[in-house]
Amino acid sequence: MANARAVMDGKRNIVIVGGGIIGCTTAYYLTRHPKFNPALHTITLLEAAPTVAAGASGKAGGLLALWAYPACLVPLSYKLHAELAAEHDGAQIWGYRRLTCGSFGAIVSRQRVDELQRSRDEGKTWEKLPKQHGTAKELEAGALPEDLDWVDRDSITGWAEMGGPGTTETSQVHPFHFTTSIGGLAQKAGVELRTHAQVTKLVTSKTGVEIVEYLDRQTNETKQINDVTDIVVTAGPWTGRLLPRSKVEGLRAHSVVYEAQVSPYAVFTDIQLPSDFVPAHRAKMGQKRVHKGSVDPEIYARPFGEVYACGEPDTTVPLPETADEVQYDEAQCDDIISYIGTISPVLGAAPIKAKQACYLPRHMRFGQESGPLLGKTTVPGLWVAAGHTCWGIQNGPGTGKLMSEYIYDGAAKSANVDKLDPRKFKV
Repeated sequence: MANARAVMDGKRNIVIVGGGIIGCTTAYYLTRHPKFNPALHTITLLEAAPTVAAGASGKAGGLLALWAYPACLVPLSYKLHAELAAEHDGAQIWGYRRLTCGSFGAIVSRQRVDELQRSRDEGKTWEKLPKQHGTAKELEAGALPEDLDWVDRDSITGWAEMGGPGTTETSQVHPFHFTTSIGGLAQKAGVELRTHAQVTKLVTSKTGVEIVEYLDRQTNETKQINDVTDIVVTAGPWTGRLLPRSKVEGLRAHSVVYEAQVSPYAVFTDIQLPSDFVPAHRAKMGQKRVHKGSVDPEIYARPFGEVYACGEPDTTVPLPETADEVQYDEAQCDDIISYIGTISPVLGAAPIKAKQACYLPRHMRFGQESGPLLGKTTVPGLWVAAGHTCWGIQNGPGTGKLMSEYIYDGAAKSANVDKLDPRKFKV
């Protein structure tokens, strides 16, 4: 076959399907591999949306943590993030930095909700709020960091840093800037990016891969890439559409982005709301939806004057055809804003930069998440790297480097990720 002869001649025609963080890092590390030869090796990155990072890779929080999962992949990827930032000025270009990550509980009384609402309605600022109420108090030493000054200390019941022994270190990147930057570096090294290219069919045989067929969404033409030697499916939640046996699917998650410059903390919350609490936007519509118990939005201060917050996922809307067709539920975003407003006067008064949703890629087996798939499939030349859930940005560099080793060396060298082998699941 043509592609088999090409491999024997040292030629490679590699097609990467999906321009999120996994596809972009795979493309980048393929071009950085010692065996990469631009005279013999062609790398094409296909993305169905108009740009890379159109899905979760552009709408994630960007948290990097040594206590993330899976443990076999995290240390390598965390180290590579630091190396990439050092080599390419990541601090300036994609906001790489260290930050503290912790969790706190909060109990918000009806009186406190009313006080904060009045302050916002009257246009009072955060600086004036503690003086006005005279209720700011010192928590136990070490309970809440002093510079975590953008939450209402009166409501906080405790603080704990995330992670275990030796794994509390956390950093972050701005996910959109990081993904687009890495994709751009791959292009500069010779990768061809084709956007609006929705892959519809992978033609394979028992001996290998042959053709990638895609719809050019701009011209509505069906096109092909022939004589393919390697196909790497990094399509996030759309991976299951191309490779049904992968069992990778999407879970919708909503988030909001504030315009606010605050101290660098990532916070996991557990907010106990008044039993009669109804978000303001729902009350205006006459809804009687009462939230009892607790809610747990996550809040990440980010570089470039942003704060990112996300709430509960939902399964009410099926995965659309492409990332640019993802719709968000404004009420769910407004719920997040309302919850956070009960414990942060700063964010309660901050402008909203974006309301959005994305689909997290999950590898599901027997109704449970089973960790990402990474490596060879049962078809020679067909590879998959998908199912990273909310840790795609964290684990992108490690995944990309390992995929480059699989393709050029035949095996992963930088980390032992045998437990993520797709062939264990007959993919």
